[in-house]
Amino acid sequence: MILIINTSGANLEFVLGDMHKVVPVEKQSVALPIECEKFITEAGAKWSDITSIGVVTGPGSFTGIRLGIAYAKGIAMGLNIPIVGITAFDLYLAETPDAFVAIESGRGDFFVAANGLEPQTMEIEELETKQMEWPRTVGHKPFNLKLGTKIVAEKIKADTIDPTVPMYLRPSYAEQNQKR
Repeated sequence: MILIINTSGANLEFVLGDMHKVVPVEKQSVALPIECEKFITEAGAKWSDITSIGVVTGPGSFTGIRLGIAYAKGIAMGLNIPIVGITAFDLYLAETPDAFVAIESGRGDFFVAANGLEPQTMEIEELETKQMEWPRTVGHKPFNLKLGTKIVAEKIKADTIDPTVPMYLRPSYAEQNQKR
């Protein structure tokens, strides 16, 4: 079974088999191990049933992404199973491959990507023009995390597993405000 973990937003989100759960939490760092174990039990599974882990690597919350990756890497290492990073763009484009993905960043611009367009940040003025090159725009509603299972399985089968690292499309607040 493939376990999918998403900590890129405000909530924790898990997929295992046909089961999907969103868990609203105040502190992801405290809740992640507890809620993940609880979810696996609710799904009727054991740790030994998990054959690989997919984790959302971004874009999203800097801290949440790092937390999710570190936790998933620890579990994968302990179970000696593969870990596969998946992006929000992977998830949107798995459902709508001909779309332009535009995710509001919370800083007045957007994280964007599409087939044929590398992930990047974009201001609204450029986005309004660029999105016209694709038949539809997605990203304004949550992605379908259940698609992560298919993406992870395909990457493992094709042996196209890249190192699982955060997808940062710009410097963090700390890096931007660093005095030089």
